[in-house]
Amino acid sequence: MKKQIKNALPAVQNQSLVVARGVNDETSLAQYIQNIQKFPILSAEEEYEYAKKWVKDQDKEAAEKLVASHLRMVVSVAYDFRNYGVPFAELIASGNMGLMQALQKFDPEKGFRFSTYAMFWIKAEIYETILNNWSIVKIGTSANQKRVFFNLNRAKRALGIMDGNLSDDQTKQIADYLKVPENDVRRMSTRLSARDVSLNAPAHSDDDARDVLSNMPDERSSVEDDMEQLEFRRRGYDLLRKNLEKLPERDREILRARRLSDPVATLESLSQKYGISRERVRQIEERAYNKLREAILKEAEEA
Repeated sequence: MKKQIKNALPAVQNQSLVVARGVNDETSLAQYIQNIQKFPILSAEEEYEYAKKWVKDQDKEAAEKLVASHLRMVVSVAYDFRNYGVPFAELIASGNMGLMQALQKFDPEKGFRFSTYAMFWIKAEIYETILNNWSIVKIGTSANQKRVFFNLNRAKRALGIMDGNLSDDQTKQIADYLKVPENDVRRMSTRLSARDVSLNAPAHSDDDARDVLSNMPDERSSVEDDMEQLEFRRRGYDLLRKNLEKLPERDREILRARRLSDPVATLESLSQKYGISRERVRQIEERAYNKLREAILKEAEEA
């Protein structure tokens, strides 16, 4: 799949645009970042037109413009993950791959901005790269282990646990908080503690009191929280798309027009389109929404 994505667009002559590969050995990171600033940011209308040309006509020039305008967004997202032990250039490369995946799957007719849609794919690809490259988690990639990996520190803060080595009682508290087995918490905590060293600690000093920065609170939203939200959103989007397609065509189109479009279609316009009363349109909308909601909730509970 990834090979197909990389071959989806022609080789780009401008070396600053290394589509789906990020920064290679011949391109300096600083030069790459400087060069991608030259690509203009597209308006919503321009995004829509280029995306439509790519989806309908496979217009590669339009696709290039769409991708190039979002390369700086990839760098910005990758920067937020720079402290997870993966080279920055590799994070950019992964983010660019996510950008290309978004391009292949984007539907401009659903009313979403490409930048919003691509953000989820960029983060998801970087997320997978972190998990696949960190030596401490190569043996731990189950859903529960991922949850512990990205949420352990947040759980410890929420429970007021400051110890590096967890007691059995603390392990149980965290496991209950994250809803995962205690063994996953214990094993992941042991591996994470091996890297729990402040990079600004003075060399050749046993005085931990001088390590000021590591003791300062971080007021920003944590990457753990962001990743958890991303996983929930991806799952929700997949469930929505899957179950939406199961609805009858007219029900699906009315529900999209009334609940998933911006601007929202009026009852009057839909009644004229389908030759039915406004009240009938409202009833179909309500029925379709309830069916969709029940199907999503049922599948989510069974997962």
